[in-house]
Amino acid sequence: MFAKRVFVVLAVLTVLSMALAACQPAATPTAAPPTQPPATQPPATQPPATQPPATEVAFEPMKYPENPSCDYGGIIKEIAALDRLTVQFTLCQSDPAFPSKAAFSAFSIQPKEWIEAAMADRRILSQPIGTGPFKLEAWNRGDSIVMKRFDDYWGEKAQVETLVFRWNKEAAARLLELQSGTVDGIDNPSPDDFEVIRNDPNLKLLEREALNVFYVGMTNTFKPFDDVRVRKAIAMGIDRERIVKNFFPAGSEVATHFTPCAIPNGCTGDPWYEFDPAKAKELLAEAGYPNGFKTKIYYRDVVRSYLPEPGLVATDLQAQLKDNLGIEAEVVVMESGAFIEESSAGRLDGLYLLGWNADYPHITNFLDFHFGASNPQFGKPHPEIYELLQEAARIADPKEAEDLYTRANNAIRELVPMVPIAHGGSAVAYRADVEGAHASPLGNEYFAVVKPGDRNTFVWMQNAEPISLYCNDETDGESLRACEQMLESLLAFEVGGTAVKPGLATSCDPNEDLTVWTCKLRDGVKFHDGSDLDANDVVMSWIVAWDAKHPLHIGNTGAFSYFSYLWNALLNAPPSED
Repeated sequence: MFAKRVFVVLAVLTVLSMALAACQPAATPTAAPPTQPPATQPPATQPPATQPPATEVAFEPMKYPENPSCDYGGIIKEIAALDRLTVQFTLCQSDPAFPSKAAFSAFSIQPKEWIEAAMADRRILSQPIGTGPFKLEAWNRGDSIVMKRFDDYWGEKAQVETLVFRWNKEAAARLLELQSGTVDGIDNPSPDDFEVIRNDPNLKLLEREALNVFYVGMTNTFKPFDDVRVRKAIAMGIDRERIVKNFFPAGSEVATHFTPCAIPNGCTGDPWYEFDPAKAKELLAEAGYPNGFKTKIYYRDVVRSYLPEPGLVATDLQAQLKDNLGIEAEVVVMESGAFIEESSAGRLDGLYLLGWNADYPHITNFLDFHFGASNPQFGKPHPEIYELLQEAARIADPKEAEDLYTRANNAIRELVPMVPIAHGGSAVAYRADVEGAHASPLGNEYFAVVKPGDRNTFVWMQNAEPISLYCNDETDGESLRACEQMLESLLAFEVGGTAVKPGLATSCDPNEDLTVWTCKLRDGVKFHDGSDLDANDVVMSWIVAWDAKHPLHIGNTGAFSYFSYLWNALLNAPPSED
């Protein structure tokens, strides 16, 4: 049923409407961004004082860049404000997934003036100014984030006055707080507690569809992972079924492919390798490691829907590598932000446990992000994979693209950049009296629609503290969910679903070959600081992330990973070190 739903979504994507935005050139910046270390704990904790809207001046539409070209290798050619309420995206190739990408929170919109004022000193990391149903009241480091209802919200107002985010990495502790009534909803209860929650009349469990993947990553710029025989041996030497059976809840399944089968073309091509330790040892011997080797297993001790028991899985994998392949692996636990940064940059010299929750229901979200030409995560990218993905991404009809994705999936299997382990079932739990309770297959629960009995505050407890609240430069799910309560993108996803609907734009209309998308903004939308949304806010929000040489291309890490991978490359990206 979901596969059919996703197909309908994809059909909707190509007709989803959104109209234009006019242009006047803005000088192409050339200054390099300031060189400073990423701030995993942004400095400020209080939002800026609400400012009255600036005196209205004549609207001067932005167009970027001044001399558009596709020579840099990315998909985006030009972003232009055509008039106050119209933005136009000109692409270098067809992109049927544009509406789903434009609905994603990594492409949220903040005021142009605030970006200019708050990016350089990095206040933007902890003081978002959005258009969402909640606005930031305070970020109490290590304890909570408090948001208040935004009464000037353009859409349906939030059901509660106050929204509080808290966190605890221990599933048992989260459940205890839910049972005691100190929180109203929790993310990712332990699989062992599903029945406990179901049998408690004061609670309710809502299961998520497994639109995710858990994998064991390797980086081919480090020995011995530069040898495909070693990577293939590890793929054959891990009993993946044992891991899923012992550490994942009902509704989980062993991954036959990297992408979940509910996504069109996710499971075309040959299934993954069967567990075969004898063959794996032969491959290791051929590669010169008859007695195995020493390495590390990196992970972050944070529960995810794709990895409900990270510590136990790491220990089991350690034992399997030793018993099946003679590989001695030291388990290394890393801080969450540092782990994401180092793994994303391809700087981990061993195996690592990571995964992916769908951001939007399209195969490009899984394959293009991870195996695209600009992603260093697994080391040197493979043209045998990314060239097929680039061609397939231009095709709107999943059936027409099937052969390309079959070949791409087979190339991933043959080159083994990682080992897909599971598509993990997961759940959220709420107090029984919470109205509007829901679970999102995308992990982006929307708390403006919930009402906890007669209380006017909803308290949510997740697995970890957000890394920052500038989610245009984050890939961490705990950060994204917090941002999504306050910040909005051009389009949006249905609450608890995957269908794309209008957001800050009432429509996004493509031309015939899907290379120009024209988005029409809602009139009268207010930001949390009282200023009005216009097309220049959209242009600025996108270009500071897209252009690596823009003086405000700073963010948290400066990687802007989603812009880089989902649009093939950043504009003016520094040359690869390869």
